[in-house]
Amino acid sequence: MKHSVKITILLIGMFFLAQIIGMAVTNFYSPKIVQNVDASGNVTNLTNYNLPYWAEPPQKNNPNVNLISIIISFVFIIGIMFIIMKYKVEFFLRVWFFTVIVLSISITLNAALSILENSSFISFLIALPLAYMKVFKRNIIIHNTTELMIYPGIAAILVPLLNVFAIIVLFIIISLYDIYAVWHSGFMQKMAKYQIKNLKIFSGFFIPYLRKKERDALLRIKSKNLKNKRIKVNIAILGGGDIVFPIVFSGIVLHTFGFIPAFFIAVGATAALAYLLHISEKGKFYPAMPYISIGCFIALAIAYLLNML
Repeated sequence: MKHSVKITILLIGMFFLAQIIGMAVTNFYSPKIVQNVDASGNVTNLTNYNLPYWAEPPQKNNPNVNLISIIISFVFIIGIMFIIMKYKVEFFLRVWFFTVIVLSISITLNAALSILENSSFISFLIALPLAYMKVFKRNIIIHNTTELMIYPGIAAILVPLLNVFAIIVLFIIISLYDIYAVWHSGFMQKMAKYQIKNLKIFSGFFIPYLRKKERDALLRIKSKNLKNKRIKVNIAILGGGDIVFPIVFSGIVLHTFGFIPAFFIAVGATAALAYLLHISEKGKFYPAMPYISIGCFIALAIAYLLNML
């Protein structure tokens, strides 16, 4: 096992909590059919997701076209990351992170605060300082707490754009890329290291901890000598993509088939992550998406066999 049992359970618990929050948020933004009557009396049925901040998807929504657009955007973002890492223009990436974080947290909070008048404005006001502290101030609690709100908000935007077939294809493509980026090019490790050391930001769960050996060494050091000592800190991380894509999968299943099959997806993804963390070895890096994808596919197959689809 790569991390201690306590840290592994904490990481799995945070992942599962993010999935449950994601299901609640995507359920809040479930599609509703509204009738629009024009001046001539013609009635048109419109699909409304009630997404705030101009995030509502277009009425003419083609999942296959959207899938291609998302893949192109994914490639574009990777290219931007290469350029930023090469020329070290961290300020632009921080602004980009800040904007995405404000929007996604606001969408999540708007779902939670919907009973309040002007909930979207209130959510935006709350999201601003949270995003500022996350991007420009280093705090582990703020970082991981906001991570639980960021990915449900992003998923709420992506879920209306895809269907079950499209998300399955997307998962296969992302899994293949993840295998290449981790085990062949090493790009994922370089990007994670760059975010942590240069940007002082990491998109994903981030848990620093000391093993028993390091804790014992720390206790033996006298307080007056502590400033001159270097203590190795272990880090348990889980990338943002590994968190958000299963939420998107469960959200699409939720909108298409209902709560129980969607919950199966969340459980399947969590079980797959738990298996990966159990078999992983210290000092080695693993692509999580292939395991999570298999967990989601198995969960979807089980739901189908139980006649839930």
